[in-house]
Amino acid sequence: MVRKIQAKLVLRLHAQGLSGRAIARSQGMSRRSVSDVLDAARAVGVGWDDVVGKTDGEVYALLFPGRGERESVYEQPDWARVHRELARVGVTLRILHGEYADGCRRTGKPHMGYDRFCKLYAAYVQKLGVTSRVEHKAGRTIEVDWAGKTLRIVDPVTGDSSTAYLFVAVLPFSRYAFVEPTLDMAQNSWLRAHVAMYEWFGGSTPRL
Repeated sequence: MVRKIQAKLVLRLHAQGLSGRAIARSQGMSRRSVSDVLDAARAVGVGWDDVVGKTDGEVYALLFPGRGERESVYEQPDWARVHRELARVGVTLRILHGEYADGCRRTGKPHMGYDRFCKLYAAYVQKLGVTSRVEHKAGRTIEVDWAGKTLRIVDPVTGDSSTAYLFVAVLPFSRYAFVEPTLDMAQNSWLRAHVAMYEWFGGSTPRL
C-alpha cells in the first residue's frame, strides 16, 4: 500500500493547505496511505521545504527506510525513535538492536541482524541529511550524569533493602561507558564516582 503512494506529492499538497482527507479524495489515494506519509514526515521532522529538491524515490526512502523489496521480509524498526534514543547517554546501536530483536521475538516477527540494522540506520541518517548525532573527537570530552533509573539492593542477611543511584559516564566518540552505583546523590558520592571514573578510563579529558 504505502510503497506505491507518491509521498512527495502528498507533502506538497499538504503544504498547500489540503487536509489528508482532501488529498486522498483528489488524488484517488487511500486515506490510510496518506496518513502514513504525513505521520512518517512528522516522526522524522521533515516538511515540503526539506524534500522539494529530492526525487520521489528519495522522499519515499526518507520516510520509509528499509521498505524495499529485499528488506520487506523483516519487521522494520522505528528509525526516528532509534535516532532519538542514540542522543541519550550510554545508549548504543547494539543496545537498540537488542531491544528491537527482543520485541520481534515476543511478537513472532522476523528481525534483521545487527549488521543490517546498522547499515539501514546509516542510510536513514544519510537520507535525513544530518550527521549521526554530534561529531566528537577521541579523548576530547566525557559526558557524566545520574541515570534516571535506580536499582534496589537487598541485604542477603537482614533482608533490608535500599536504593542505589547510578552515576553514568560516557566517552562520546567511542561510546565507552562507566557506571558506578552509589547509595545517594550527595556531593561526596558525586566526587567519589568521578575519581573511580578517571581510574577506570585510565586518565582524564580536557573537557567534562
